[in-house]
Amino acid sequence: MSCSCGVSVEGKTAGCNNNGGCATGGCNKLNVFDWLSNMDSPTQEKFNIVEVRFKNGRKDFYRNTKGLDLVTGEAIVVDVQGGHHLGHVSMQGELVRLQMKKRAIADDQEIRQIYRKATIVDLEKFEEVRKRESPALYRTRNIILEQKLAMKLTDIEFQADNTKATFYYSADQRVDFRELIKILASEFKIRVDMRQISLRQEASRLGGIGSCGRELCCSTWLTDFKSVSTSAARYQNLSLNPSKLSGQCGRLKCCLNYELDTYMDALEDIPNVKSLQIKHGDAKLQKTDIFRKMMWFSFEGENVWHPISTSRVKEIMELNKNGERPETLTVDHIEVTIADNVINKDLKRMDEKFKKKDASTKSKKRRPNKNRNRNKPQGQNTGNNNPKAVSPSNGQGNSNAEHPKKGNRNKKRRYRSKKTNKSNE
Repeated sequence: MSCSCGVSVEGKTAGCNNNGGCATGGCNKLNVFDWLSNMDSPTQEKFNIVEVRFKNGRKDFYRNTKGLDLVTGEAIVVDVQGGHHLGHVSMQGELVRLQMKKRAIADDQEIRQIYRKATIVDLEKFEEVRKRESPALYRTRNIILEQKLAMKLTDIEFQADNTKATFYYSADQRVDFRELIKILASEFKIRVDMRQISLRQEASRLGGIGSCGRELCCSTWLTDFKSVSTSAARYQNLSLNPSKLSGQCGRLKCCLNYELDTYMDALEDIPNVKSLQIKHGDAKLQKTDIFRKMMWFSFEGENVWHPISTSRVKEIMELNKNGERPETLTVDHIEVTIADNVINKDLKRMDEKFKKKDASTKSKKRRPNKNRNRNKPQGQNTGNNNPKAVSPSNGQGNSNAEHPKKGNRNKKRRYRSKKTNKSNE
């Protein structure tokens, strides 16, 4: 939200204290960056017309006939119809010429002049006048309700000389406010000027934050309000939901026109088709990705969407024109040969793998634990045929008991010798 650069009694602006000209653009509505402000040559010698900003971003052009040395953001007193008004310099130099050309304002036209720079007395009077705006706004709204007029009062701007007040309102139909003007003139003792504005201009004057999280375009930089139609949303494949497509003004969002040209260029390569004829059946179009050039189709009775490129869709369309139907959406002919022997071989291999795994697990379970009786004394009988636990029977048994591994080796040798003798016999 942009803050209001109101002036205080001492002549300083409230908020940024930068004489009404913020470099970041937070305080000025519809401001323009002056990229020629750092030039050495004086701006008044090139172009003597200055752009002046008033309340809520309203701007107008005034001629600097007296050659005043002005600074962007400085308060000045200008000539208006029936008196004078106070505003702030928003732009000067050659950029003003471009702005006038954009708004179709010729240099030969009658452009009012700048009186002087605003003094402390002018700023004090202007601050007192602005204090009347809020009470007058609430009182006027009550009068409109009493008169039962179908109009919405948006804002009031009092002139700096306290002789005129401009009432901005919006209405769907034409309103007869002649009686209202008489009541307001007698109520506030001032000349009344009624100005009807559109809903987009109303949002521009009030400001706000859009659904994108940024300030409204109409209150920061957008000045030309182009018509926005629902076809712009259709071309961009947006859901026609009024709550999502409409902005704070109640109309379609202006940002729908920003990328419309890019979508229109991309749509030239997208074929216009609703269904494709396949041997399996008719495939209906469900979704289109414009930039990826992909189209999704589905058959009746199926919940599966098949993605197809736009080039493939064009090929199927040509086949359908010639009275032909392809096998599938992706390939024209399917040639798949699967031998039964290959399947049987794969199944046998899988069975052998599982059998090997089962045998290995069983053998692991049957293996005794070698370290189970390691901590027990050697002389006790544990009930197992463990050669380590057998007590020596002769004098040489001590050596075998002390060295159980050696005793095991001797037994193995005896068994081998017996087997060899039997084979010899």
